[in-house]
Amino acid sequence: MTRTLFVTTALPYANAPFHIGHMMEYIQADIWVRYQRMRGAKVYFVGADDAHGAPIMIAAEKAGLTPQQFVAGIASGRKAYLDGFSISFDNWHSTDSEENTALAQSIYLGLRDAGLIDVRQVEQFFDPVKGMFLPDRYIKGTCPKCGAADQYGDSCEVCGAVYAPTDLVNPYSALSGATPELRSSEHYFFRLSDPRCVEFLQNWTQDGKLQPEVANKVREWFVTDPDGSGGLSDWDISRDAPYFGIPIPDAEGKYFYVWLDAPIGYLASLVNLFGKLGTDVDAFLADPAVEQIHFIGKDIVYFHTLFWPAMLKFSGRKVPDNVYVHGFITVSEEKMSKSRGTGISPLRYLELGLNPDWLRYYIAAKLNSHVEDVDFTPSDFVTRVNSDLVGKYVNIASRVAGFISKRFDGRLSTDLGADGEALLAELHAQVPVVAELYETREFGKALREIMALADKVNAYVEAHKPWELAKAEGAEVELHQACSTGIEAFRVLTILLAPVVPATADAVAEFLGTEQFGWDDAVTPLGEHVIGRYAHLMQRVDPVLVDQLFEPAVPAVEPEPVATPGGEPLADQITIDSFAAVDLRVARIVAAAAVEGSTKLLQLTVDVGEPSPRTIFSGIASAYRPEDLVGRLTVVVANLAPRTMRFGVSEGMVLAAGHADAKTEPGIFLLEPDAGATPGMRVK
Repeated sequence: MTRTLFVTTALPYANAPFHIGHMMEYIQADIWVRYQRMRGAKVYFVGADDAHGAPIMIAAEKAGLTPQQFVAGIASGRKAYLDGFSISFDNWHSTDSEENTALAQSIYLGLRDAGLIDVRQVEQFFDPVKGMFLPDRYIKGTCPKCGAADQYGDSCEVCGAVYAPTDLVNPYSALSGATPELRSSEHYFFRLSDPRCVEFLQNWTQDGKLQPEVANKVREWFVTDPDGSGGLSDWDISRDAPYFGIPIPDAEGKYFYVWLDAPIGYLASLVNLFGKLGTDVDAFLADPAVEQIHFIGKDIVYFHTLFWPAMLKFSGRKVPDNVYVHGFITVSEEKMSKSRGTGISPLRYLELGLNPDWLRYYIAAKLNSHVEDVDFTPSDFVTRVNSDLVGKYVNIASRVAGFISKRFDGRLSTDLGADGEALLAELHAQVPVVAELYETREFGKALREIMALADKVNAYVEAHKPWELAKAEGAEVELHQACSTGIEAFRVLTILLAPVVPATADAVAEFLGTEQFGWDDAVTPLGEHVIGRYAHLMQRVDPVLVDQLFEPAVPAVEPEPVATPGGEPLADQITIDSFAAVDLRVARIVAAAAVEGSTKLLQLTVDVGEPSPRTIFSGIASAYRPEDLVGRLTVVVANLAPRTMRFGVSEGMVLAAGHADAKTEPGIFLLEPDAGATPGMRVK
């Protein structure tokens, strides 16, 4: 039976760019999602920005922007990270959206109708200068326990004490410096202590939906002390204006606390995606066969294992099937810190030209199904990637592929010999083992199994020595067998690694001349097949570049978010000579057709003023029907080297414009010269 999965990761707060902790979570979830897709599952993998709350409202004010402008500036930079590390989200949305507003208010009304909302008077600090109630983290003062100055309103960083803001000695507003005033206000509470919630959550958290260590921790939160304290507490879900958030129905001047609407953003992103697909989201979520899976960090377990499932249950919605919790990422066993030079910028990683699949592999090699921290150690990163991916895996193809091309015109032998068949049988036998490890998120164990198989393949190649067979008289059959076995084994290893190193797997598929890999392809030999000419798939890690990842030990300053034209920064300046090297020509589209096997490409036949027309494959199928393009003028890059694609040779590039974030700002716009231009005219 085909599985249907709704998968999410925790929503990043939209006050800063992604950091390496975000990427670790996304990589973990993406590996699992890619594996499920390879098994034939239908997966809807969605994310969104967590865009509400006082911190964003305050940061936007400091930047001289509206909150919407502020989060838009942050959102415009997301695509570079997600695409750069091959994170295969189907949709990326925002909690500051119509869908999230409608869902949050609907869920709240459902809880209210169930008798689970209380209204109570709460005393809290008010900043008379800013004219607003202060969140705990914007109140500072002297710790009531140890006397340390300048401590936050909820806990002391010196002695670790936890307290209420009203316990602080000499409190002051971190926003204005004013002495805050105690004022009373109506607050709305979700009655998590209601016996119905307690009974449901005790059952839900202990029936296998959580990892054992997480379930054990959650069990502690239900314990009531002899004095009656402890147990589940009701949750304050409201904040007073001014606040950047979603208004509470029938409660003027009241907004949902950001943590209420943030997880609802999972559903909002799914609704947004299904709206684009024209699919019934309500029917989808009502289907008991749909599995709802969340990947989160250990710091937000309380919200995702108590509030979130209870909100869904008692508003009449589907509850999660699993919540998978992971630990943090450290650098050389230290907590990440920009000022100490122990932070890793994912964007800096990409800018340095480091291979994204290296980081995906390294993180995966350290991940398991438990709530354990992952440590990035630069020297270990270099050693592991160079040893495993380059020395063991890619090395196989580089040792045998050239002989197949030069001696056998790229044709693989179907006769692998007894030794070759035995080796392939060993690999095939381990495919179910690796599959189970991927399924249970034991990625480190899966990669150890795969590298053990790579060792066996390398031992086979070493034993048969194709470089010597190539020189020996009468050894053509043995050479063909040995090299074909090596290529077939390399293909199997690639399929097993594909969820972890997708860009590399795509390059291998192109080299082998195959479609994208499915999981069952690992046990289905290629048979009679002709491969392409081998090109180097991966270089070794340069330790010097890794060293450049680490920022100098200077105080970190958060960059001010700025709106960027078209959703991405302008490219670096070029000279007029650089521009002149690109030959742009007016072209007329004389024919257009859909490309069988592709949902993105159109095959265009264009007249560039030459004796014969050119064929160009262009990724504009989502915006244009072929019949609407015929006869139109456009602009093409005429001196771009021809590119051999799976569908044919593309002899140039058609120019089109579009927003950097095509998921939130859809649209592709073909460039069209003014009337009077003719094919062949150069654009200057």
